[in-house]
Amino acid sequence: MTQIKRRFLSLCPLVIAGISGHLFLRVPAAAQSSPFAGGNTSLQMSEVSRPTCAIEQRLVVTVVDEAGKHLDRQAIVKLHDNKRNIDTWDTTDNDSSMLFCQIDIGDYQVDVSAVGYLAQHKDQHVALVQDRELKLVMHKDPMAIDLSTPESAMPANARRETKLAVNALRSGNFKEAQKQLDRAYKLAPSNAEVNFLFGYLCMGRKEYDKAEPYLSHAATLEPHSVRTLTQLGRVQLERKENDAAGKTLEQAVAADPTYWMAHYLLGDVYIKQKEQEKAREQAQLAIDYGKNAANIAELVLGEAQANLGKNAEAIQTLKLFVQNNPGNTAIPQVNELITKLGDRLAGRTPPPTKEEIDLALVAFAPSLPPSAWGPPGVDEIKPPVAPGVGCPLPQVIEGSGERVKELVDNITKFAAIEAMSHEQLDKTGSPITKETRRFTYVASITEDIPGYLQTDEYRNLRYGVTDLPDHIRTSGSMTLALIFHPDMRDNFEMSCEGMGDWHGQSAWLVHFRQRDDKPNRFAEYNIGSQHYPMNMKGRAWITTDNLQIVHIDAELIKPLPQLSVQHQIADYGPIHFQQKNLDLWLPQNVDIFMELNRHYYHRRHSYEHYQLFAVDSTDKPGQVKAGDQTPVIKNAIPVKP
Repeated sequence: MTQIKRRFLSLCPLVIAGISGHLFLRVPAAAQSSPFAGGNTSLQMSEVSRPTCAIEQRLVVTVVDEAGKHLDRQAIVKLHDNKRNIDTWDTTDNDSSMLFCQIDIGDYQVDVSAVGYLAQHKDQHVALVQDRELKLVMHKDPMAIDLSTPESAMPANARRETKLAVNALRSGNFKEAQKQLDRAYKLAPSNAEVNFLFGYLCMGRKEYDKAEPYLSHAATLEPHSVRTLTQLGRVQLERKENDAAGKTLEQAVAADPTYWMAHYLLGDVYIKQKEQEKAREQAQLAIDYGKNAANIAELVLGEAQANLGKNAEAIQTLKLFVQNNPGNTAIPQVNELITKLGDRLAGRTPPPTKEEIDLALVAFAPSLPPSAWGPPGVDEIKPPVAPGVGCPLPQVIEGSGERVKELVDNITKFAAIEAMSHEQLDKTGSPITKETRRFTYVASITEDIPGYLQTDEYRNLRYGVTDLPDHIRTSGSMTLALIFHPDMRDNFEMSCEGMGDWHGQSAWLVHFRQRDDKPNRFAEYNIGSQHYPMNMKGRAWITTDNLQIVHIDAELIKPLPQLSVQHQIADYGPIHFQQKNLDLWLPQNVDIFMELNRHYYHRRHSYEHYQLFAVDSTDKPGQVKAGDQTPVIKNAIPVKP
């Protein structure tokens, strides 16, 4: 039976422990609501401004709309340091700016996203002072849903909550929007606007079964709202209710014949219903009314032309779609379709099947940023996958498990240089404080007890709860991938979501979740004598060619006492050990986002300069000289049945 046995080498009143992302906190007995120990006063979020830094160390990114004005909503700015291969991301302030500090001379990539706008990318070389001021212009996403709130009969307090919900939705903060809409719905359950916004919220979470009742109710209350009817039709399409979607979208184009998006989606319905000429007509109407904003409709037009046997026209239209939508997730499948249509013209292959050319919903994906203070939840936004590509789940699970087992079998003890950065964040994700540490990190994986795999971590500096920022100690970041170990994975439900992409490399997306019918043997959370299982769910990116785990995104299934959020993001890469001529996949960066007692934290562990060596008989785990390396935690997992 798979289980975890722990031996704690230091004790504290509040302990969070497990194989991955362990947190150790000391909470003052007289002030349990504060995460600060030793009588420190809790910071007030509203009184803390963004950090300042010297002009020669900063990079300021300002985000504006097409008119050059500050964006009316929060944007997410991600900065990638090409040299160190490190990502830093944060939200813009009230002036639509983001200040990054400690920026050295070098090359960076800046990516900005905001609800209702197309994502923008900029390569920036930083050398001179003028390189440290960057302005990015955001362009409206033509597929974005209009969230403006028309004046309607609604109680004043419900109107106030609705406007707050719209502000949260515009910034992608679904959790805050949910709170505001819950209040508005209690005050005005029969208001069309409130029901529409609830439907939009559920759509953003891809909870289409929940979105449909809200949108249906809104459409009943306002039967001529083209916005509501179009979104209801889209939800019905996502749920494969094609006949219902057709009726709804026909109502939408009747309500406003100039609304191109309704024509576009109705064209997709007609393709599914094998009404190819009607589909061609609707796609052309969408292009005529929407102009450049509707160039995505070229996909439906090309599909209809292909199904009508107009192969040369279809190829020309689909090539135009690729040219006008270079970043669309459907591009690989469209290019494949163009190739097959070319073969069809030359008489080399039979015509493409219906499944191969039904790509409209794949291409129709409005932009959505991460949540306000941290990354989006594992199930909030599902990464895009290639349509129609079957996933060999048993082989993926078996192969990735073998890779993890190879790692365990080959590692006895290894060392690395560990850089740790720690930030306390405000409720928008802006850093209030930041501290850094650097350690010589040593870890060992041994089988001291037959049938148990034991992991130990050591650092060359003090690593106790009183020595670290905000008295939070994290460990176990090396072991997240052990979820896929052959003797651990049966404790999790695993499903393959399809073939996606990870930095240009094709990868299987595998979703995992702690099973309800299995005891949790992966991690636990302790407060005094109270013990709580840390049930985890997440998603792993596993390469299609060698079945190596390259990325894991994991979080708590539900909040625990004082710990509302624990979200981990781990990147893995190959490390070559010359002495053994061996390549092992080990963590490069591990990000941990935490909400503790309503305070928000982000901690990053980065590793480099790995060294692999055997455990000497005189240097066993647990026998470390005082003042040299401080042991943190010991976990034991059986690797034999």
